[in-house]
Amino acid sequence: MAPLTIRPGVEIPDAELRWRFSRSSGPGGQGVNTADSRVELSWDLEATNAIGPVLKDRARERLAGRLVDGVVTIAASEHRAQLRNREAALERLAVLVARAIEPPPPPRRATKPSRGAKERRIAAKKRRGEVKRLRRPDDGG
Repeated sequence: MAPLTIRPGVEIPDAELRWRFSRSSGPGGQGVNTADSRVELSWDLEATNAIGPVLKDRARERLAGRLVDGVVTIAASEHRAQLRNREAALERLAVLVARAIEPPPPPRRATKPSRGAKERRIAAKKRRGEVKRLRRPDDGG
C-alpha cells in the first residue's frame, strides 16, 4: 500500500500502521458470523518518524485523551466489507492527525465595545428595568 497522506509534506509510512481484524456486529446477515470485517487501525505517535518534534508535541497534546501508551487506535465496522472498513479507518486517522497537527489559530485581538453599542446596552437595561417595575404590585393602599 502507499503511505497515508495527512497533508502535503506529511505522510505516514504503511510500515507504521498496525491492523487488527475481528468479527463485526451490525449489517451483513449470515456473513457477519464468518467474515472478519471489523477493522482496528493503530498508529504509534511516540515512535513515528513521519512528523517532526514540534508537530509530534502538538499532536500529543491534542490527542491526549485518545492515546494509550502513545498509540492512537481507530475502529471501523460500519460497512459490510473489510476493504471499505479499512478505507474508512484510514480516512478517519488522516483527518484526526491532520486536525491534531494544524497550527493554532491566531490570537484574538482585544477590542472595546463601540459607544453606540454601550448606549444600546444601557437603553435595553433601562427598558427591561421599567418592565419589571411596572409588574410589581402596589405596596400602598
